[in-house]
Amino acid sequence: MDLRIGYERHYAELGRKTEALYAALREAIIGGQLTEATRLPSSRMLAGLYGMSRGSVNQVYDMLVAEGFVRAAAGSGTFVAYPASEIRASLAEGEAISSPVSLSEWAQRLKPVAIPQVVEPQKSSLTCAQEQVNIQEISFDINRVDSTLFPVEEWKTSLFNEVREMLEPWPIRGASIEGYLPLREAIISDLRRERGIHAELSQLFITNGSMQAIALLSMLLVSPGSTVVVENPGYPGTWRAVDAAGGNVLTASVDDSGIKPQDWDAQLLFVTPTRQFPSGAVLSTSRRLELLDWASRRRAVIVEDDYDSELRWGGRPVEPLKALDRENRVVYVGTFSNTMFVNLRIGYVVLPESLVESFRRAKSLMEPQPSGLTEQRALAHFMRSGSYARHLRRMRRVCGRRLIRFREEMKRMERWFRFVPADAGLHMYAQWRGDRDEYFSFKEACQAEGVSWSDGSRFWFGEPNFHTALFGFAHLDEEQIQAGVDRMATAALKWAGESRH
Repeated sequence: MDLRIGYERHYAELGRKTEALYAALREAIIGGQLTEATRLPSSRMLAGLYGMSRGSVNQVYDMLVAEGFVRAAAGSGTFVAYPASEIRASLAEGEAISSPVSLSEWAQRLKPVAIPQVVEPQKSSLTCAQEQVNIQEISFDINRVDSTLFPVEEWKTSLFNEVREMLEPWPIRGASIEGYLPLREAIISDLRRERGIHAELSQLFITNGSMQAIALLSMLLVSPGSTVVVENPGYPGTWRAVDAAGGNVLTASVDDSGIKPQDWDAQLLFVTPTRQFPSGAVLSTSRRLELLDWASRRRAVIVEDDYDSELRWGGRPVEPLKALDRENRVVYVGTFSNTMFVNLRIGYVVLPESLVESFRRAKSLMEPQPSGLTEQRALAHFMRSGSYARHLRRMRRVCGRRLIRFREEMKRMERWFRFVPADAGLHMYAQWRGDRDEYFSFKEACQAEGVSWSDGSRFWFGEPNFHTALFGFAHLDEEQIQAGVDRMATAALKWAGESRH
């Protein structure tokens, strides 16, 4: 069970592990994240996860049992007993505050458009072919996947079932500007259960990948000449969207703990707190609270791009920034491109109520009828059938082993690279310890041995402060990982020898 509760937040407030765990579990039960009959993790698992003794965890469970929140079944475990009919959508601290946000001039000019809620069936083609690793070269490039890990036959079954139904001569129900209703319901359920995000169905829109959501949000929230804060290094698509909307990009530095908060004179921030892109750094709890405090004081909006938090191979699950939001100032953006396959352009966005109508108008202008409806319907079936959850479990198991092997092998390269610690995602990020000329000379030496990786300079806004590399590992098996690092080590010996002469 990938348990995401507000332990870090409560620990920062209370300073005691036992009280923090109790408060976090109680909050998750009251808020409906942990529903009735849900089996809680064993005391051994929680003790290891939060650095506590099993006795302290059992003490927390005893307190929850005494208050009627959970029940203990001998030999079976501990289960949530709080009646579902009494669960409230708001957390124990109180109802969230609905705060107005500033809209762009473009957004204010948008007029309501009458959009039919039923669309005609459409044909769609989808290719599940994935890039294969060239047997002559070992590539650690990013944005590659191992096609053998994807359950192609289960996906085909879901896809073909929906294609047959959509060819029937009747309108498709549940299709609207917001996206296919059963898929939105499945995502909302997943967000509540796995990430502790409480949102109404009306707040969630399906998009054509996360980039469409980022572009539409930029159009709605960026006025010409306004300042927008972005991470540096970061995702270039965000910079382009801000620039296209007429905004001025203000870069914020990143270290091993994520973005460095400041009192920016701005009203919009794009950030990747759960796993910073491209460095993989996890934003600390104190910095998360600083960002929310900044947004409250500046009456600003934070766009949280959570591009791959499902792909966690170890360590403690991280609570999204959106789960901490009490003033409805965080927009949450997610995607299935990393967990499914790159060509599946399905993303989603969870909006504050104050942005829902404006986003609906903007999306209806760009996309009067929902596109990719076949894939949306197939993904809904894929999730409801349990295939998606099984796929994620397998990905975590196999790719987790590959990450461990990659980290062990790359210890041989620590003379030249400093790796940013990571226990999630599909790549690792490293800083080159030498100068620019040495970096490119070494990279050429490795290419001559038949091994390559992704250069990190394109993820810097302006001139890089230092040279970086991104190593994708999830598409390679453990033997290929070892062979690739062997080639790098061979190249390093030759290169170091030549450099001395």
